[in-house]
Amino acid sequence: MASEFRSGSEAFPPQHQRDPSATMSLGNTPTSPQAPPSDHGGAAVDSTSNGNQSLDGTDLPPLPIPTGASPEQLKQVSDVLASEIGIATLLNRLKQSIASAKEFGLFLKKRSTLEEDHAQGLKKLSRSTQDSMRRPDHRQGTFGAAYDEMMHTHDRMAENGLQFASSLHTMHDEIIELAANAERNRKTWKTNGLSAEQKVADMEQAMRKSKSKYDTLSDDYERVKMGEARQSGKMFGALKGHKSAAQHEEELLKKVQAADQTYHGHVQALQTEKATLLSTTRPEAVKALQDLIKEIDLGVSLQMQKLASYNEKLLLSNGLNVSPIKGPGGEGSQRSLRQAVSSIDNDKDLNAYVTAQYRNLPATSGEIKYERNAVLNPASSSHGGATSGPLPQPTLGQTPPSGGFTVPQPLGPGSRSSTLGLGPLTGGSQTSTGLDPPFPPGGPSDEPRPFSQSHSRSFSQGTSPAPLGGHPPQVSGRTTGQQRYGNGGGGSFSAAGPPQLGALPFQPSSGPSPPPPSGPYQAPQELSGSSPATQGPSGTGRSPPPYGVPSQPPAGASAPNKPVFGLSLSRLYERDGLAVPMVLYQCIQAADLYGLALEGIYRQSGSMNHIQRLKNMFDTDSSNPALDFRNPENFYHDVNSVTGLLKLFLRDLPDPLLTHEHHDSFIAAAKHDDETVRRDSLHAIINSLPDPNYATLRALTLHLYRVMDNSHTNRMNSHNLAVIFGPTLMGTDPSTAIADAGWQIKVIDTILQNTYQIFDED
Repeated sequence: MASEFRSGSEAFPPQHQRDPSATMSLGNTPTSPQAPPSDHGGAAVDSTSNGNQSLDGTDLPPLPIPTGASPEQLKQVSDVLASEIGIATLLNRLKQSIASAKEFGLFLKKRSTLEEDHAQGLKKLSRSTQDSMRRPDHRQGTFGAAYDEMMHTHDRMAENGLQFASSLHTMHDEIIELAANAERNRKTWKTNGLSAEQKVADMEQAMRKSKSKYDTLSDDYERVKMGEARQSGKMFGALKGHKSAAQHEEELLKKVQAADQTYHGHVQALQTEKATLLSTTRPEAVKALQDLIKEIDLGVSLQMQKLASYNEKLLLSNGLNVSPIKGPGGEGSQRSLRQAVSSIDNDKDLNAYVTAQYRNLPATSGEIKYERNAVLNPASSSHGGATSGPLPQPTLGQTPPSGGFTVPQPLGPGSRSSTLGLGPLTGGSQTSTGLDPPFPPGGPSDEPRPFSQSHSRSFSQGTSPAPLGGHPPQVSGRTTGQQRYGNGGGGSFSAAGPPQLGALPFQPSSGPSPPPPSGPYQAPQELSGSSPATQGPSGTGRSPPPYGVPSQPPAGASAPNKPVFGLSLSRLYERDGLAVPMVLYQCIQAADLYGLALEGIYRQSGSMNHIQRLKNMFDTDSSNPALDFRNPENFYHDVNSVTGLLKLFLRDLPDPLLTHEHHDSFIAAAKHDDETVRRDSLHAIINSLPDPNYATLRALTLHLYRVMDNSHTNRMNSHNLAVIFGPTLMGTDPSTAIADAGWQIKVIDTILQNTYQIFDED
């Protein structure tokens, strides 16, 4: 039998503690299944047992004592048991008791298995979560202490469950052994008792036959003696030959005397056997069967009492684990579960954690001041040009002057840049000393060049390059950004912090700048009062080509003013300040509004003509009102063209959305067989993606999850979407495309199936 259930305090009074033999008992109730039967046939309970007390020692109402049978019922029982059907009746009753005992034993075995599985699972769960919660990436402090106590409570409850399961298993073994013993004895008494009954019945049948024969011969003898002839006698005489009447009478007399002796012998044997049956065999069999029935019934009753007691002890010990009884001084050996949980102080934990970081406080860098570089000081032009100061900064809501560009400021999550800035105007000639090197003879390079930052000053994205051919510049007052790029936008480093994303160049010039005109230089209109006809669309910050060339380039030679396709996500973020590119946002919006129920969405191809037109419009000006896809007319009422545009944008990224850098890590994570390990590995890699890639992947994944939610209509489940977006999001390497294709699908399929485990919906 299992040891006593554990509890947080002394769960049971001394009279309920385990005895030294390590068996769980009910007071002084005998534990042997072969307990002697009581007078009333119920379970034998000693008068010294505390059956009228609960497990905590409190008095309970007295248990009802089974009443005996009435005199009339006892007489009927005695008559049945004394008859020839007594043994058969008791055998059938014993068979019922054995079947009931086996069924109860089966219940105990299954209950034991369930309790053991539950206890083992609870123990494993409590210990694993306790180990996980002790790691430094989880809360500590009062929360950690309370959680640790709660898991200890669950661990003790699991121990109680294991001991309860062990006790049930022992009870099952005992009751099965009792049933097997009763079944063996039943077979023995069935053979002995029924054979004696059958022997008497057979002898009685033989006696009746001999009496019948004796009566028949006596009748024949009487007829012959009286001179009556019978038909049978005539036939007999015909066969045996002619006999005289005296001979025939003498022969019949001998037969009658022989039949009389046989009949008399059968009667005597039957009387002797029946007397033995009634006096010895039947009473012994009846008593033995009664004892077997009472024994097995008593054993089952005792095991049921044990089950009731063990259930009470299990619940009581678990209850005392959850809420221990305090001692006389009002203090217990442990806190209750409610007290442990109530001790959590969230403010204290937060303050303690923040205070622990005090030693990591960075040193103050002093007051931040603006220091203007001497290079940017105004100087007199070699051609007598007027000195110009920096242009004013337009505020949010104003239309920036033509040629200006937007400077993304340091933003919080979800914010947009709200200021526009232009670089300061410079006057006089500038040399390449300490600045950017001159352009090559072919014109300015398309690649952005590195910029150096001295001290903590703010500076424009570009500096004034030396003119082509080494000639001094012919104009003063142009912004450096306009001299470097025809339609690019620059950024400025904030004096209050490190360079932001927008501080790097992001858009190359569309082509080499034309040589300066041979005639006198004409100042650009954006600095000397340009007319609206020479400016770009309102709010786009588009500038006319530098050096006084016409604002409209020749047909076929124009380049996108603000290209979107083919640029990396980081450059788009630096330029536009949007975490998710506008083209992706509009495509997702259109697909959510009009395409979720479209069968084969993302599988069907749209019109290439429509896709190319929309691509050109986004490359020209992504803020064009005609690109608001909430109006289906703006995408020709063709959702497939919108989805094709989205896939084209993702395919045109220089670096795939999931990046070449992490490609091998994603493939390795997809090869994990365990779904949880695979999901967590992919989650960790996704968290290490650059911010623009993470934000874009999150928006796209949440949208594709909405597509999956409508798979009953659009037929696009996670696997179908993964087949389409696997190579699109991870890129294709011709050398490994075939080998990685299946794993790429596995990566995207796992991400889609675990969308809300990897990304927050909000």
